[in-house]
Amino acid sequence: MSSAKLITLLVGGFVGIVLLLITFFGGWYVVSPGERGVVVTLGKVSSTFSKEGFGLKVPWISHVERVTVKQQTHDLKAECFSSDLQQVSADLNVLFRIPEDSVIDMVQKYAGDPFTSLIAPRVQEAVKEVTALATAVEIAQTREIIKQKALALAKTKVGHLLYIEDIVINNIALSKELEQAIEQKMVQQQEAAKASFTKQKAEMDAQTAVVRAKGESDALAARAEGEAKAIKIRGDALKQNPNVIELMIAEKWNGVSPLVVGGGGSGGSNVLLPIQPSK
Repeated sequence: MSSAKLITLLVGGFVGIVLLLITFFGGWYVVSPGERGVVVTLGKVSSTFSKEGFGLKVPWISHVERVTVKQQTHDLKAECFSSDLQQVSADLNVLFRIPEDSVIDMVQKYAGDPFTSLIAPRVQEAVKEVTALATAVEIAQTREIIKQKALALAKTKVGHLLYIEDIVINNIALSKELEQAIEQKMVQQQEAAKASFTKQKAEMDAQTAVVRAKGESDALAARAEGEAKAIKIRGDALKQNPNVIELMIAEKWNGVSPLVVGGGGSGGSNVLLPIQPSK
């Protein structure tokens, strides 16, 4: 066998082996977790999709389009204007996923990244429409309300083809002049609240002092009234029972007989002295 025929035979064998390998490896595919595979044969899209795992296809004329059905997160920037014509810049995170029912439509009717072509424009439009109905101050102070309204509107605009899980507003940027004005307003509100609290505290302290003084006055009056009643009762008792005084003296006598000294006349004074020293 000549060398030329041998070379031809080797080249042909090598090409055959390559074609055989390509045919073998081109006849199957693997769909990764979180993906769905759609087989396209000569430009015709299959009516069903394949789930995770191993699958077969016709080599050379078929290929597999993979669609991610896991939740995805993309950054998005929205430039908009408030109702008072202030420019507002919002940095967003958009969480979305592709439902299984939309996998075939995504391959057959839409090209490119679904976020770029379908979600981003509608979310930006929704945010612009919501912020246009609020002032810049309201946008900055009611971020959660703005987010909820924008999320509901974006879901309506996207429809059922894709599902927007959530919109996270990371930052809302206003003009420096407007931020300074808002900061000054907040400081003024805090100072006004502090002054109001101080005034209320002073009024409460004054009311407390009045109540305390009235209570002390009422207590003194009640005490004086009680003492007057007690004196009157004792006076009435002495009038009705004159012997009570003698009884009280007898109860307090120590048993020593008193001695009367001096005063024989009508104008003299009498001094009582004890007969013997008390023990």
